[in-house]
Amino acid sequence: MTAIRYDFRSDTVTRPSASMRVLMAKAEVGDDVFGDDPSVNALEARVAAITGKDAALFVPTGTMSNLLALMAHCGRGDEFIAGQQAHAYRVEQGGAAVLGSIQPQPIEHQADGTLALADIEAAIKPDDVHFARTRLIALENTFGGKVLPVEYMTSVGQLARRYGLGLHLDGARAFNACVALGVDIKDFVAPFDTVSLCLSKGLGAPVGSVLAGNADLIGKARRQRKMLGGGMRQAGIIAAAGLYALDNNVARLADDHARAKRLAEGLVRFGALKVLMPDTNIIFVDVDAPVAEAFGKHMLANGVGISGRYGQQRWVTHLDIDDAAIDAALAAVGAFFGV
Repeated sequence: MTAIRYDFRSDTVTRPSASMRVLMAKAEVGDDVFGDDPSVNALEARVAAITGKDAALFVPTGTMSNLLALMAHCGRGDEFIAGQQAHAYRVEQGGAAVLGSIQPQPIEHQADGTLALADIEAAIKPDDVHFARTRLIALENTFGGKVLPVEYMTSVGQLARRYGLGLHLDGARAFNACVALGVDIKDFVAPFDTVSLCLSKGLGAPVGSVLAGNADLIGKARRQRKMLGGGMRQAGIIAAAGLYALDNNVARLADDHARAKRLAEGLVRFGALKVLMPDTNIIFVDVDAPVAEAFGKHMLANGVGISGRYGQQRWVTHLDIDDAAIDAALAAVGAFFGV
Protein backbone atom coordinates (compact mmCIF):
# COMPACT_ATOMS: atom_id res chain seq x y z
CA MET A 1 0.00 0.00 0.00
CA THR A 2 1.29 3.45 -0.93
CA ALA A 3 2.15 5.58 2.08
CA ILE A 4 0.04 8.71 2.46
CA ARG A 5 2.32 11.71 2.78
CA TYR A 6 -0.29 14.44 2.39
CA ASP A 7 -3.41 13.38 4.26
CA PHE A 8 -6.52 15.31 3.25
CA ARG A 9 -8.95 12.54 4.28
CA SER A 10 -10.12 14.32 7.45
CA ASP A 11 -8.99 16.64 10.22
CA THR A 12 -9.27 13.61 12.53
CA VAL A 13 -5.90 12.38 11.23
CA THR A 14 -3.92 15.08 13.05
CA ARG A 15 -1.23 13.92 15.44
CA PRO A 16 -0.36 15.54 18.77
CA SER A 17 2.50 17.98 18.50
CA ALA A 18 5.68 17.66 20.55
CA SER A 19 4.50 20.48 22.84
CA MET A 20 1.14 18.79 23.34
CA ARG A 21 2.86 15.51 24.19
CA VAL A 22 4.97 17.25 26.82
CA LEU A 23 1.86 18.59 28.54
CA MET A 24 0.23 15.16 28.35
CA ALA A 25 3.25 13.55 29.98
CA LYS A 26 3.19 16.05 32.83
CA ALA A 27 -0.57 15.91 33.43
CA GLU A 28 -1.86 15.40 36.95
CA VAL A 29 -4.25 12.45 37.01
CA GLY A 30 -6.79 10.75 39.24
CA ASP A 31 -9.81 8.50 38.88
CA ASP A 32 -12.31 10.45 36.78
CA VAL A 33 -15.24 8.14 37.58
CA PHE A 34 -14.75 9.20 41.21
CA GLY A 35 -14.48 12.80 40.00
CA ASP A 36 -10.95 13.34 41.25
CA ASP A 37 -8.88 13.67 38.08
CA PRO A 38 -7.67 17.29 38.30
CA SER A 39 -6.86 17.60 34.61
CA VAL A 40 -10.29 16.35 33.53
CA ASN A 41 -11.95 18.65 36.05
CA ALA A 42 -9.90 21.57 34.71
CA LEU A 43 -10.92 20.78 31.12
CA GLU A 44 -14.59 20.49 32.00
CA ALA A 45 -14.49 23.75 33.97
CA ARG A 46 -12.72 25.51 31.08
CA VAL A 47 -15.27 24.39 28.50
CA ALA A 48 -18.20 25.29 30.77
CA ALA A 49 -16.70 28.76 31.26
CA ILE A 50 -15.92 29.53 27.62
CA THR A 51 -19.34 28.32 26.46
CA GLY A 52 -21.23 30.08 29.24
CA LYS A 53 -22.86 26.84 30.36
CA ASP A 54 -23.35 25.46 33.87
CA ALA A 55 -21.28 22.32 33.46
CA ALA A 56 -19.41 20.11 31.02
CA LEU A 57 -18.55 16.45 30.58
CA PHE A 58 -15.44 14.97 28.96
CA VAL A 59 -16.16 11.90 26.80
CA PRO A 60 -14.12 9.72 24.44
CA THR A 61 -15.89 10.60 21.18
CA GLY A 62 -18.22 13.02 19.50
CA THR A 63 -20.60 10.17 18.71
CA MET A 64 -20.94 9.45 22.43
CA SER A 65 -21.29 13.15 23.21
CA ASN A 66 -24.18 13.56 20.78
CA LEU A 67 -25.85 10.37 22.00
CA LEU A 68 -25.58 11.44 25.63
CA ALA A 69 -27.17 14.78 24.76
CA LEU A 70 -30.06 13.08 22.98
CA MET A 71 -30.58 10.69 25.88
CA ALA A 72 -30.44 13.51 28.41
CA HIS A 73 -33.07 15.52 26.54
CA CYS A 74 -35.33 12.62 25.52
CA GLY A 75 -36.86 9.60 27.18
CA ARG A 76 -37.90 6.27 25.65
CA GLY A 77 -40.45 6.85 22.92
CA ASP A 78 -39.64 10.55 22.57
CA GLU A 79 -38.49 12.16 19.34
CA PHE A 80 -35.76 14.50 18.14
CA ILE A 81 -35.74 16.56 14.94
CA ALA A 82 -32.54 16.67 12.89
CA GLY A 83 -31.36 17.15 9.34
CA GLN A 84 -31.55 14.28 6.86
CA GLN A 85 -27.78 14.46 6.38
CA ALA A 86 -26.89 15.38 9.97
CA HIS A 87 -24.14 13.37 11.59
CA ALA A 88 -26.21 12.49 14.67
CA TYR A 89 -28.93 11.04 12.45
CA ARG A 90 -27.12 9.59 9.45
CA VAL A 91 -23.68 8.33 10.45
CA GLU A 92 -23.82 7.43 14.14
CA GLN A 93 -25.36 3.98 13.53
CA GLY A 94 -28.80 4.98 14.78
CA GLY A 95 -27.55 5.04 18.35
CA ALA A 96 -30.42 7.21 19.57
CA ALA A 97 -32.93 4.60 18.43
CA VAL A 98 -30.89 1.52 19.30
CA LEU A 99 -29.64 2.58 22.73
CA GLY A 100 -32.01 5.37 23.75
CA SER A 101 -35.28 4.18 22.17
CA ILE A 102 -35.54 7.70 20.76
CA GLN A 103 -37.27 8.24 17.43
CA PRO A 104 -35.48 10.47 14.92
CA GLN A 105 -37.51 12.80 12.71
CA PRO A 106 -35.20 13.79 9.83
CA ILE A 107 -36.02 16.70 7.53
CA GLU A 108 -34.28 17.93 4.38
CA HIS A 109 -31.53 20.51 4.46
CA GLN A 110 -31.60 23.69 2.45
CA ALA A 111 -28.76 24.39 0.03
CA ASP A 112 -26.93 26.45 2.65
CA GLY A 113 -27.07 23.62 5.22
CA THR A 114 -29.89 25.09 7.31
CA LEU A 115 -33.20 23.46 8.13
CA ALA A 116 -36.10 25.68 7.07
CA LEU A 117 -37.96 27.02 10.09
CA ALA A 118 -41.28 26.11 8.48
CA ASP A 119 -40.09 22.53 7.97
CA ILE A 120 -38.96 22.26 11.59
CA GLU A 121 -42.26 23.62 12.84
CA ALA A 122 -44.24 21.27 10.60
CA ALA A 123 -42.32 18.29 11.98
CA ILE A 124 -43.18 19.07 15.62
CA LYS A 125 -45.85 16.59 16.70
CA PRO A 126 -49.07 17.71 18.36
CA ASP A 127 -49.87 16.50 21.87
CA ASP A 128 -51.70 13.38 20.74
CA VAL A 129 -51.50 9.78 21.98
CA HIS A 130 -50.84 8.61 18.42
CA PHE A 131 -47.50 10.40 18.12
CA ALA A 132 -44.09 10.27 19.70
CA ARG A 133 -43.52 13.34 21.85
CA THR A 134 -41.18 15.82 20.16
CA ARG A 135 -38.62 16.85 22.77
CA LEU A 136 -35.58 18.20 20.96
CA ILE A 137 -34.26 19.99 17.88
CA ALA A 138 -30.66 19.14 16.94
CA LEU A 139 -28.55 21.33 14.65
CA GLU A 140 -25.04 20.84 13.28
CA ASN A 141 -22.60 23.70 12.71
CA THR A 142 -20.42 23.63 10.72
CA PHE A 143 -22.43 21.38 8.42
CA GLY A 144 -20.33 19.83 5.67
CA GLY A 145 -17.94 22.70 6.21
CA LYS A 146 -20.70 25.29 5.73
CA VAL A 147 -21.21 27.89 8.45
CA LEU A 148 -24.77 28.41 9.68
CA PRO A 149 -25.30 32.05 10.78
CA VAL A 150 -25.75 32.91 14.44
CA GLU A 151 -28.98 34.72 13.55
CA TYR A 152 -30.39 31.50 12.10
CA MET A 153 -29.51 29.48 15.19
CA THR A 154 -31.10 32.16 17.36
CA SER A 155 -34.30 31.87 15.33
CA VAL A 156 -34.35 28.10 15.79
CA GLY A 157 -33.82 28.64 19.50
CA GLN A 158 -36.82 30.96 19.64
CA LEU A 159 -38.89 28.34 17.84
CA ALA A 160 -37.76 25.64 20.26
CA ARG A 161 -38.69 27.75 23.29
CA ARG A 162 -42.08 28.55 21.82
CA TYR A 163 -42.86 24.85 21.73
CA GLY A 164 -41.08 23.98 24.98
CA LEU A 165 -38.39 21.95 23.22
CA GLY A 166 -34.72 21.49 23.97
CA LEU A 167 -32.04 22.59 21.51
CA HIS A 168 -28.77 20.71 20.95
CA LEU A 169 -25.79 21.65 18.80
CA ASP A 170 -23.48 19.12 17.25
CA GLY A 171 -20.57 21.53 17.26
CA ALA A 172 -17.85 19.10 16.29
CA ARG A 173 -16.29 21.94 14.27
CA ALA A 174 -17.92 24.85 16.09
CA PHE A 175 -14.56 26.53 16.59
CA ASN A 176 -14.04 26.53 12.81
CA ALA A 177 -17.37 28.32 12.47
CA CYS A 178 -16.48 30.82 15.19
CA VAL A 179 -13.14 31.65 13.57
CA ALA A 180 -14.80 32.03 10.15
CA LEU A 181 -17.49 34.32 11.57
CA GLY A 182 -15.24 36.18 13.98
CA VAL A 183 -17.52 35.48 16.96
CA ASP A 184 -16.85 34.19 20.46
CA ILE A 185 -17.83 30.60 21.20
CA LYS A 186 -20.03 31.78 24.11
CA ASP A 187 -22.14 33.93 21.78
CA PHE A 188 -22.15 31.21 19.14
CA VAL A 189 -23.67 28.56 21.42
CA ALA A 190 -25.89 30.88 23.48
CA PRO A 191 -29.22 29.59 22.03
CA PHE A 192 -28.45 25.96 22.91
CA ASP A 193 -29.23 23.91 25.99
CA THR A 194 -26.40 21.51 25.15
CA VAL A 195 -23.44 21.64 22.79
CA SER A 196 -20.95 18.96 21.77
CA LEU A 197 -17.44 20.20 20.98
CA CYS A 198 -14.79 17.97 19.41
CA LEU A 199 -11.14 18.28 20.46
CA SER A 200 -9.70 15.70 18.05
CA LYS A 201 -10.50 17.32 14.70
CA GLY A 202 -9.13 20.74 13.81
CA LEU A 203 -7.92 21.37 17.36
CA GLY A 204 -5.47 18.51 17.04
CA ALA A 205 -5.96 16.55 20.26
CA PRO A 206 -5.59 12.77 19.86
CA VAL A 207 -8.99 11.92 21.34
CA GLY A 208 -12.01 13.37 23.08
CA SER A 209 -15.08 15.59 22.95
CA VAL A 210 -16.80 17.71 25.60
CA LEU A 211 -20.54 18.06 26.14
CA ALA A 212 -21.55 21.33 27.80
CA GLY A 213 -24.96 22.45 28.98
CA ASN A 214 -27.18 23.14 31.95
CA ALA A 215 -26.44 21.31 35.16
CA ASP A 216 -29.45 19.00 35.09
CA LEU A 217 -28.79 17.75 31.56
CA ILE A 218 -25.06 17.27 32.17
CA GLY A 219 -25.87 15.39 35.38
CA LYS A 220 -28.07 12.99 33.41
CA ALA A 221 -25.38 12.65 30.75
CA ARG A 222 -22.73 11.81 33.35
CA ARG A 223 -24.82 8.87 34.63
CA GLN A 224 -25.48 7.67 31.10
CA ARG A 225 -21.81 7.99 30.16
CA LYS A 226 -21.05 5.30 32.74
CA MET A 227 -23.83 3.08 31.38
CA LEU A 228 -22.46 3.40 27.83
CA GLY A 229 -18.98 2.41 28.95
CA GLY A 230 -17.54 5.90 28.69
CA GLY A 231 -16.39 6.22 32.29
CA MET A 232 -12.61 6.69 32.19
CA ARG A 233 -10.06 6.48 34.96
CA GLN A 234 -6.76 8.39 34.71
CA ALA A 235 -8.08 10.35 31.75
CA GLY A 236 -6.12 13.48 32.64
CA ILE A 237 -3.44 12.43 30.17
CA ILE A 238 -5.82 13.01 27.27
CA ALA A 239 -7.68 15.87 28.96
CA ALA A 240 -4.37 17.73 29.09
CA ALA A 241 -4.19 17.47 25.31
CA GLY A 242 -7.61 19.11 25.14
CA LEU A 243 -6.48 21.96 27.37
CA TYR A 244 -3.42 22.48 25.17
CA ALA A 245 -5.64 22.48 22.07
CA LEU A 246 -7.95 25.15 23.50
CA ASP A 247 -4.98 27.31 24.47
CA ASN A 248 -3.01 26.98 21.25
CA ASN A 249 -5.00 25.64 18.31
CA VAL A 250 -8.18 27.70 18.00
CA ALA A 251 -7.00 30.92 16.35
CA ARG A 252 -4.76 28.98 13.96
CA LEU A 253 -7.85 27.38 12.37
CA ALA A 254 -7.82 30.47 10.15
CA ASP A 255 -4.69 29.02 8.51
CA ASP A 256 -6.61 25.85 7.62
CA HIS A 257 -9.40 27.93 6.11
CA ALA A 258 -6.96 29.96 4.04
CA ARG A 259 -5.24 26.82 2.76
CA ALA A 260 -8.58 25.24 1.90
CA LYS A 261 -9.48 28.29 -0.15
CA ARG A 262 -6.11 28.21 -1.95
CA LEU A 263 -6.51 24.50 -2.63
CA ALA A 264 -10.05 25.00 -3.96
CA GLU A 265 -8.91 27.84 -6.20
CA GLY A 266 -6.22 25.53 -7.58
CA LEU A 267 -8.59 22.61 -8.14
CA VAL A 268 -11.22 24.70 -9.91
CA ARG A 269 -8.80 25.24 -12.80
CA PHE A 270 -9.37 21.65 -13.95
CA GLY A 271 -12.53 21.27 -16.00
CA ALA A 272 -13.21 17.67 -14.94
CA LEU A 273 -13.47 18.79 -11.32
CA LYS A 274 -16.55 20.58 -10.01
CA VAL A 275 -15.46 22.35 -6.83
CA LEU A 276 -17.67 23.71 -4.07
CA MET A 277 -15.79 26.66 -2.63
CA PRO A 278 -15.30 26.23 1.13
CA ASP A 279 -16.50 28.34 4.05
CA THR A 280 -13.98 26.69 6.37
CA ASN A 281 -11.62 23.72 5.98
CA ILE A 282 -13.72 21.23 3.98
CA ILE A 283 -13.90 21.13 0.18
CA PHE A 284 -16.27 18.90 -1.80
CA VAL A 285 -15.19 18.00 -5.32
CA ASP A 286 -17.25 16.14 -7.90
CA VAL A 287 -15.08 14.27 -10.39
CA ASP A 288 -16.36 13.41 -13.86
CA ALA A 289 -17.41 9.75 -13.82
CA PRO A 290 -15.15 8.57 -16.70
CA VAL A 291 -12.00 9.60 -14.80
CA ALA A 292 -13.05 9.36 -11.14
CA GLU A 293 -11.58 5.93 -10.37
CA ALA A 294 -8.31 6.53 -12.21
CA PHE A 295 -7.96 9.96 -10.63
CA GLY A 296 -8.37 8.57 -7.11
CA LYS A 297 -5.78 5.86 -7.76
CA HIS A 298 -3.37 8.39 -9.23
CA MET A 299 -3.63 10.67 -6.23
CA LEU A 300 -3.06 7.81 -3.80
CA ALA A 301 -0.08 6.59 -5.84
CA ASN A 302 1.36 10.08 -5.41
CA GLY A 303 0.90 9.99 -1.64
CA VAL A 304 -2.22 12.16 -1.51
CA GLY A 305 -5.00 10.81 0.70
CA ILE A 306 -8.58 11.92 -0.09
CA SER A 307 -11.86 10.57 1.25
CA GLY A 308 -15.05 10.03 -0.72
CA ARG A 309 -16.75 7.66 -3.09
CA TYR A 310 -19.06 7.54 -6.11
CA GLY A 311 -17.20 10.37 -7.78
CA GLN A 312 -17.47 12.87 -4.93
CA GLN A 313 -14.33 13.64 -2.98
CA ARG A 314 -13.87 15.44 0.31
CA TRP A 315 -10.63 17.30 0.91
CA VAL A 316 -10.00 18.55 4.46
CA THR A 317 -7.21 20.86 5.57
CA HIS A 318 -5.83 20.78 9.11
CA LEU A 319 -2.78 21.57 11.22
CA ASP A 320 -0.71 18.78 9.63
CA ILE A 321 -1.33 20.20 6.13
CA ASP A 322 1.09 23.00 5.29
CA ASP A 323 1.67 25.06 2.14
CA ALA A 324 4.01 22.42 0.75
CA ALA A 325 1.24 19.81 1.02
CA ILE A 326 -1.11 22.07 -0.95
CA ASP A 327 1.53 22.55 -3.63
CA ALA A 328 2.25 18.81 -3.83
CA ALA A 329 -1.44 17.93 -4.10
CA LEU A 330 -2.06 20.46 -6.88
CA ALA A 331 1.04 19.25 -8.70
CA ALA A 332 -0.28 15.67 -8.57
CA VAL A 333 -3.67 16.82 -9.93
CA GLY A 334 -1.90 18.72 -12.71
CA ALA A 335 0.16 15.66 -13.62
CA PHE A 336 -2.98 13.55 -13.95
CA PHE A 337 -4.65 16.03 -16.27
CA GLY A 338 -1.43 16.74 -18.16
CA VAL A 339 -1.24 20.38 -17.15
